[in-house]
Amino acid sequence: MKNSRDIVDNRRTKLLAIIEKTGDVRVPDIASHLNVSEITVRRDLQYLEDQRIIERYYGGARIRQSKPKKVMSDIMICRENIAREAASFVSDGDTIFINTSSTAIEMLKYITAKDVTVITNNGNAVVAQKPYGVRVILTGGELYNVKGTLVGEFAKNNIMRVTAKNAFIGCAAFSLENGMMSCLLNEVDLNHAMVSRTTEDVFLLADHTKLGKNSSFTSCSLSEISYLITDDRAPADFLESIKKEGIEVTCVSSVQEDSAQ
Repeated sequence: MKNSRDIVDNRRTKLLAIIEKTGDVRVPDIASHLNVSEITVRRDLQYLEDQRIIERYYGGARIRQSKPKKVMSDIMICRENIAREAASFVSDGDTIFINTSSTAIEMLKYITAKDVTVITNNGNAVVAQKPYGVRVILTGGELYNVKGTLVGEFAKNNIMRVTAKNAFIGCAAFSLENGMMSCLLNEVDLNHAMVSRTTEDVFLLADHTKLGKNSSFTSCSLSEISYLITDDRAPADFLESIKKEGIEVTCVSSVQEDSAQ
């Protein structure tokens, strides 16, 4: 039951994030993006409408003008705390990669280091909150509208022309058998390019709902990952197995603290 609840919460969090970024969504587009049925999407939209987070119209939905500040708190708090922890690994003068992960892009606002350069194919970095000491360089490329990311050969070629000290990447799933995985084929080459052009450490940002799971496409192997930043709801046996592979693990709290509010 716990796993089922996590899957539903995770899907609804992704759905809400898409609505917030695009303003309006259509049911068929969301069903295709999330790889679920239109009936499932309508059920999720009904739940969000019942929570007074969105308003529905024929064939789609939009964010309400005034919505509660806390939604999907169990998953979102984990991801926010993971982003905050990831930012603590950034030092003055660093150049870092950030991929299309919504968790990874959240770390921008928590970076306290100075003179930091972020190279990313995450188009949402344009509107993301970030301090004065952080500059963002977009890879360019084809805009994937639903997720707001930049993909394609143009983006990959630009990544292959630069290097970064560390990479902070999120994923759709992470398993012992297949490593870091994505649900979108057009993101695989870009994730791999970032990993290959990282001179020091690759940080994987993945909450407990992603661990021990598999998705469609492998972006990098276990041996290419230096750190896993997750939350304290992660399966203990999985974390022990990861540590045996030489990956350092940091677990953040799954509870919102006063400082995070």
